[in-house]
Amino acid sequence: MKFGLIAGNGKFPFMVLEGARQSGAQMAVAAIREETDPEIEQVAERITWVGIGQLGRMIRFFKEEGVEKAIMAGQVKHVQIFSRAIPDARMLKVLLKLPRRNTDSLIGAIASELQSEGIELIDSTYFLQDYLPKSGFLTRRKPDHREQEDIEYGLEIAREIARLDLGQTIVVRGKACVAIEAMEGTDETIRRAGILAKRRLTVVKIAKPDQDMRFDVPVVGVPTITAMTEAGATCLCITAGKTLMFDATDMIRVANENKIAIVAV
Repeated sequence: MKFGLIAGNGKFPFMVLEGARQSGAQMAVAAIREETDPEIEQVAERITWVGIGQLGRMIRFFKEEGVEKAIMAGQVKHVQIFSRAIPDARMLKVLLKLPRRNTDSLIGAIASELQSEGIELIDSTYFLQDYLPKSGFLTRRKPDHREQEDIEYGLEIAREIARLDLGQTIVVRGKACVAIEAMEGTDETIRRAGILAKRRLTVVKIAKPDQDMRFDVPVVGVPTITAMTEAGATCLCITAGKTLMFDATDMIRVANENKIAIVAV
């Protein structure tokens, strides 16, 4: 069986390719011109470059390559999709049918288009199960009483905004919401919170209650910890089994060096 990869930005697509290689799976890559790191050409066996709105071209490439299952990995910024993309006829058809322009609606519609051509969009962590943390404390330092209260408060709010597909991240201080993620992404949300309240922040990043593991899976890594350090955040709470930890060893090391607590719930 041949797999297809819809590659966005960051390290996620490279990790999927490495996981596929270790599994002996063949993979054809549709790289997003506006987002994907050009270095992907050095590790992909078969690749084509498509614009964000070129859904028809991507599907034709996958069919030519005999792709039966596809994985979507790497962020494609919402701003790119809704304000900069020039859609081809197939993407325009998808956009016109959307009941709302949030992530679930858009990617769900793209998944349906792929399925109509015999291409199944599958779990984006298919080759990366070892990168999903189990529940528990992941760092030497555990959340203190204040941080634990902020986690409990933050989880209540974060689950609601995740249910509404407004974002995955909330930053809390003293059981008060400092910042909620919108289109800017996790790290920028943390930095914004640091400007508003530069100390003793708790970051809660969770999966949606009914998280579709095919897309928009929560991701954290060393840049998350770096942003937290700059913002004065001291604790990170993530969803066990549904959050990808990139460079987990380095991430935990940097967190320990900065006395940041990480817990998966």
